[in-house]
Amino acid sequence: MNNIIETAEDHIEPIPAELDILYQDEHYAAIYKPAGLLVHRSWIAKEATQFAMQMLRDQLGQYVYPVHRLDRPTSGVLIMAKSSDAAKHLSVLFAEHAIRKTYLAVVRGYIEGEHLLDYPLKEKLDKMVDGKAQQDKPAQSAITHYKGLQKSELPYPSGKFTTSRYSLVELKPETGRKHQLRRHMHHLSHHIIGDTTYGDGRHNRLFRDLNHAGLWLIANQLSFVHPYTKQNISIVCPRPERWKQMFKLMNWK
Repeated sequence: MNNIIETAEDHIEPIPAELDILYQDEHYAAIYKPAGLLVHRSWIAKEATQFAMQMLRDQLGQYVYPVHRLDRPTSGVLIMAKSSDAAKHLSVLFAEHAIRKTYLAVVRGYIEGEHLLDYPLKEKLDKMVDGKAQQDKPAQSAITHYKGLQKSELPYPSGKFTTSRYSLVELKPETGRKHQLRRHMHHLSHHIIGDTTYGDGRHNRLFRDLNHAGLWLIANQLSFVHPYTKQNISIVCPRPERWKQMFKLMNWK
């Protein structure tokens, strides 16, 4: 599995001694991955000593297999398989876009209503990892459904404006391009707060000064038809403490 994880953002959530298991059966286990925790070892972050795969393996006392990725600064629902066969079945569902993924993000500006963004993205290549990859590939289809949930205005100047406006948005990627949600929100000029790669530095600095550092993107829900039982499974992430504090700052419900 191609699981390249960036390391730009600092660890901004404490890593617990044991991971919170959100769902478990004989085939799969889903955890809450804190922001800053790598899914597995990576040469890109040689300084890291804790990894979700190893922690869950030790916690369950058995080998686990990753079937999808969450970037290091992104928190939320992460599911792993307990066997190679279970991993293959779930990987097929991901490849066929049969896994419904729902994210929440805090973005700059006001977003109201429901929208669909169909904006192709060029493949993001790493100079060291993808040195031999084709550099002139055409842009790939990338589709994101997004909806404004809540909005807030903070009494801090932003450019020529005397206040700063923000929205809580629900993001549902229909495709799975690298950094798709972050790049799509950048394209809309509704940058995700704390995004040091595609975001707005002024707003990132403001939230660091307000003690709300880090990327404000969370994998909130994962839904699919279980490959073995054929039951509808929906795994929802409880609201983490740092998100509770953000909701308090924004006066959101």
